[in-house]
Amino acid sequence: MVIRGVVKKTLSLRDRAIAYLARREHSRSELAGKLARHAEDPSEIPPLLDELVRRKLLSDDRYAEARVHALARRFGVTRIESELRAQGVDRAAITHATRDARTTEIASAREAWRKRFGTPPKDALERARQMRFLRGRGFSYEAIRKAVGAPEED
Repeated sequence: MVIRGVVKKTLSLRDRAIAYLARREHSRSELAGKLARHAEDPSEIPPLLDELVRRKLLSDDRYAEARVHALARRFGVTRIESELRAQGVDRAAITHATRDARTTEIASAREAWRKRFGTPPKDALERARQMRFLRGRGFSYEAIRKAVGAPEED
């Protein structure tokens, strides 16, 4: 196949899956969705995914850990869990991957608050606005209260 003067080789489904995984980690359901666009027969996807899992090229646990690591400084555990559930990661993998993020959530909330606002709220309206911002980022109420209420204390 030639597109704009560049020769493009038609990749097999297996090669396409490995190319996706070489770029970054994917959840099983996310990779299945990407491969479905290129599969002639949808029934060939589950066995391919099973093989990739057996060969340890595909792992929901590894995907969850990578996503938590990437998101934990900007978002709270609630938001991270929601994203992982949307990608089809099972509850056990989510719980395991977010364990460390839970212990650092207050510090992450304070950092997000400091970057966005930096100064304590002057009135109740401003306090509510700052709290809504952190809630939108998926931080727990305890982390929000500690970040907005007393940014310097542990």
